[in-house]
Amino acid sequence: MIRVKIASLLFLGLLVSCNTAKKEKKGEEQEAEEMVETEVMTAPNTLTEAEIAEGWKLLFDGETTTGWRSYGKDTFPEGWVIADGMIHCPGSGRGEAGGKDTGDILYDEKFSNFHLKLEWKISEGGNSGIFYLGQESEDLDFIWKTAPEMQILDNEKHPDAQMGTDGNRQAGSLYDLIPAKPQNANPVGEWNQVEIMVYKGSVWHKQNGEKVVEYHLWTPEWYEMVAGSKFPELNENWAEVASEGYFGLQDHGDDVWFRNIKIKQL
Repeated sequence: MIRVKIASLLFLGLLVSCNTAKKEKKGEEQEAEEMVETEVMTAPNTLTEAEIAEGWKLLFDGETTTGWRSYGKDTFPEGWVIADGMIHCPGSGRGEAGGKDTGDILYDEKFSNFHLKLEWKISEGGNSGIFYLGQESEDLDFIWKTAPEMQILDNEKHPDAQMGTDGNRQAGSLYDLIPAKPQNANPVGEWNQVEIMVYKGSVWHKQNGEKVVEYHLWTPEWYEMVAGSKFPELNENWAEVASEGYFGLQDHGDDVWFRNIKIKQL
């Protein structure tokens, strides 16, 4: 009788062990499937169902130059490269003088109130920028002569990081005007997630999930700040930033990469 009870207990224990193993295996398989689904959902240069429902628009499909062109031209510069799901500006080593058939590029649609997201990474000692509310003019050869710029920089090795005032030429800053605080840019070779929001003159920069800049266009404080910068010498009307304009990416002569570029109009 005791032997029968022992055998029954052993059998029950074996069943419980098998069921537990099956559940653990099923749990691992489900977790793996969920991870795959998450990777698919967050693949570069795509929109999630939630983003589509919220009205986000993809500005770069990861494969083509659709929607993009050179500043002041109707064509995309041959010097820029679309590869591996990225927009890549190869470094010329000549600064803004640029290489052969490069120069700044812009998305061929004007935006006013918007929320922009993208990712960038820079080469060692590199410099670039993200422009917004920019204009085209036959009298001005660069978009930065009309547009605010979110700075892109290797803060460790590019000399511009030590120029300006209080770090206002470091990554994430409103270039030459307002420093990004906290300064949280990732090192060379790593992706940085940034956001620019513009709404009725109020502007916010976010870098790697944190708000780093906030200001308001066309206020007395704005005009005073611009008057004390280098911009009036480059364009006496620079402070009169337009309420609607182009979004652009800078060729500063250094290797820089962009992806996951998306925008939602507010």
